[in-house]
Amino acid sequence: MTPLHGALSPAERDGAIAVATLVLFAILALAVQRVAFAFLTRLATRHEDGVLAAMVRRMRGPTRFIFPLVAILAGVPAASLPAWSKTPTEQILGLCIIAAIAWLVVALVGFAADVAKRQYKLDEEDNLHARQLETRLDILSRTANTLVALVAVSAALMTFPAIRAVGATLLASAGLAGLAAGLAARPILENLVAGIQIAFTQPIRIDDVVIVESEYGRIEKITATFVVVRLWDWRRMVLPLTYFIDHPFQNWTYSKAELIGSVFLYLDYAVSVDAIRDEIPRILAGSPLWDGNVVNVALTDAKESTVEIRILVSARNSPDLFDLRCLVREKIIAFVRERYPNALPSTRIELARVPEPAGVA
Repeated sequence: MTPLHGALSPAERDGAIAVATLVLFAILALAVQRVAFAFLTRLATRHEDGVLAAMVRRMRGPTRFIFPLVAILAGVPAASLPAWSKTPTEQILGLCIIAAIAWLVVALVGFAADVAKRQYKLDEEDNLHARQLETRLDILSRTANTLVALVAVSAALMTFPAIRAVGATLLASAGLAGLAAGLAARPILENLVAGIQIAFTQPIRIDDVVIVESEYGRIEKITATFVVVRLWDWRRMVLPLTYFIDHPFQNWTYSKAELIGSVFLYLDYAVSVDAIRDEIPRILAGSPLWDGNVVNVALTDAKESTVEIRILVSARNSPDLFDLRCLVREKIIAFVRERYPNALPSTRIELARVPEPAGVA
């Protein structure tokens, strides 16, 4: 007797049952994962455990993939897969295992970085150590993630016999092919090495104040290949990592945030420098921007019609210093205008008396 049209053969029925069994295993594992992480999330919220919260945040995604994968691997021996499907199934499961391991390693690297960052806070006034740690962890974690991705992709490709044979052939004759690959990967390798250098030597850190390409800004983000500088007017300057190794730049917060700034005045020769020298401490004493460390008034130059007076002041950081310089400039100009108006710059014209002609009455 022949089976009716549309009926499944015994082999097809066994294959469908096997697939349904594996799908059921995956659904049950995913349900277990959801219940477990719902419990862990509530536990982390109730006890305000930052480490547990970081673990839940980092591991939620990978476990959504790993739990069903483990269930399927456990169910494959119990399922009666058809002979024709065993090789493709093993191939797919091998690729999934490689992806799961890579994803898990990336999550563990991120979790370790989160735990280490909890020791310091960037919102503190003296956050030098926090910025050092943040920069080092960000660069090293991104470098590790890049290496994990490269290894995972290489391992996945090597599971295919054809690609494995091509790889063996290239290794056997790795002359021009290796040179071409090295030239193509040169920018990636340069940025990778530059990232490792920056992570350990730290010429820049997260939230550092820098002057690059004659622009003032802060280091906002350091990735595995480029650096984002947030400029004072909210523009973003994107520079490769190698820029900070190959080019000079200014870092105003390399060792500490305190800075000294100058205010220049150009006044008439009639100015009283002692009066300005006495007035500056009174201006600074009423401002919370001044850190109390540096104040100096000196006559630094004498030009044809004016003298140059330099006022030095210090502040805790660059934004405070900019505002303090503006304040000092505003107050001292008002002081000179009100108390010593003759000291303001002026142009003198001397008219010579012309003698009257003889014979004129």
